[in-house]
Amino acid sequence: MTSSEGLSPATTPRTRAKARHILDNYFIGPARDEAVLEIWGYTPRMSYAPGDTVTLHVSTTAETWDMEVGRDGSVYEPVLRCEGLIGSHQETPIDCSVTGCNWQVSHEFIIPKNWRPGGYLITLGAERDGDRVEEHHLILVRGAADSAKSRVILVCATGTWLAYNCWGGSNHYEGITGPDRNAFSPIVSTQRPWSRGFCKLPAGAPRAVPEGPHKLGTMVRYPYMEWAYAYGYSKKYASAGWASYERHFARWLEAEGFEFDIAAQHDLEEQPDLLTRYKCAIFVGHDEYWSANMRHSVDRFVEDGGKVARFAGNFLWQTRIEDEGRTQVCYKYRADQDPLSGTRQEHLVTTAWEVPPVNWPGAQTFGANGLKGIYAGLGRCVGQGSGGFTVYRPDHWVMAGTELGYGDQLGAGSRIFGYEVDGVDYQMQDGLPYATGADGADPDIEILAMGLATNIEPDRGIWGETLYLGDGDAKFKARAQFGAVSEETLDRSTRGNGVILHWLRGKGEVFTAATCEWVMGLICKDQQVERITRNVLRRFVAAD
Repeated sequence: MTSSEGLSPATTPRTRAKARHILDNYFIGPARDEAVLEIWGYTPRMSYAPGDTVTLHVSTTAETWDMEVGRDGSVYEPVLRCEGLIGSHQETPIDCSVTGCNWQVSHEFIIPKNWRPGGYLITLGAERDGDRVEEHHLILVRGAADSAKSRVILVCATGTWLAYNCWGGSNHYEGITGPDRNAFSPIVSTQRPWSRGFCKLPAGAPRAVPEGPHKLGTMVRYPYMEWAYAYGYSKKYASAGWASYERHFARWLEAEGFEFDIAAQHDLEEQPDLLTRYKCAIFVGHDEYWSANMRHSVDRFVEDGGKVARFAGNFLWQTRIEDEGRTQVCYKYRADQDPLSGTRQEHLVTTAWEVPPVNWPGAQTFGANGLKGIYAGLGRCVGQGSGGFTVYRPDHWVMAGTELGYGDQLGAGSRIFGYEVDGVDYQMQDGLPYATGADGADPDIEILAMGLATNIEPDRGIWGETLYLGDGDAKFKARAQFGAVSEETLDRSTRGNGVILHWLRGKGEVFTAATCEWVMGLICKDQQVERITRNVLRRFVAAD
């Protein structure tokens, strides 16, 4: 959900002297200058199946360019390489982040039938005068529709990838739109490259949740944004993208021996019955942005007997996918400007799920919702928290084999709790949390573990420190849920939580570990986090 952020990326060291294309040190985009060596590329679609033709739209200032396609699994496997491709420096509209780049096709290839499902990294390279640049794109390769039925599908949070992609100037947070060319855009295009860091990251790139709690008396730090600024990556790389989230889960699945298919959230928009081919659907990382059609697809799947394993947090905004999938719309805080506001279709207005006129609580799909949770471990927002969940129901099958007891901390060592989490309205009885149902959650869900979150960044008066998050999100929540901002409603909007829950819904089941950073437990080989992940997936994919 992160509001406007104050730190920004520079360019990579090798092009720093030619950084005229960086406007206000915010976005990564085209130089629009043939003197600057660069290469960028995109594909019209996010996912493909065997037999599909992939068209690459590439702009480079080099005479020739090369590319390598590799499956980014537990072991990186190069599968295609092309060299000596003719380069073309293509004109890029100033508003490309909104309307798309509209570049001509530069190269195309057909997905062979023997390419296994997964994320495929496309490395684009260009050289001139002894210098070389590389940029990256990513496509998801699905299994063929007529192939042997897989029991598991990993659905990548492409709605959130798009929302945070700042390539070309604007995303759903900041940008160069509006009359003064300094506003976020409620409309973003899929027809452009991904920002640097969304597809590939160097080992050791910091995450949004720091490795340890904030130290008293010092200025709060944001290592991931500082790193991005120093090395020329998007400051949003830690918030969204394959490289930060889904990649780690896919590699873990593969190493554990799970056979799985893969898809984009946008595939649920185009193919609403896609999930019916599978027994278990997995959602990972930061899945903040969803369209109504995507959500309906998940709801039908579960009600009809499907299993959902959600290791993700911050389920918050309704979007619309328009222009045959080329555009994503989300007006967010400015929902009154949405063209559907006040019409017969106002239930599709792009704002938070719990807010009028949408009034469709997120907890009705995944058991928890974003407005009851939000920030933990980010800056001063629960900056001195444990980094883990407190366990309340250790005897549940989810916890089997973890050796966790009541009150123990799950994932504190690997810092899995944050940076944004989803919560539920609850009450304590005899030391156990129960869902009240006041926020739309089913009172029968079982809350297995919890942690605390907040919507206001406290000001500790440290000299030189500038508030990053402030109280903007709490004010939005106060207006949305209580009708006005007052001292009382702001206080009521300050507190949130993050939960791990299990829910028997219809003929199906939902498990939610409502945190973006669950993958850190897998990266760090946290035995208890890994055991819970195995417990859930083995139960959900077991034969009937």
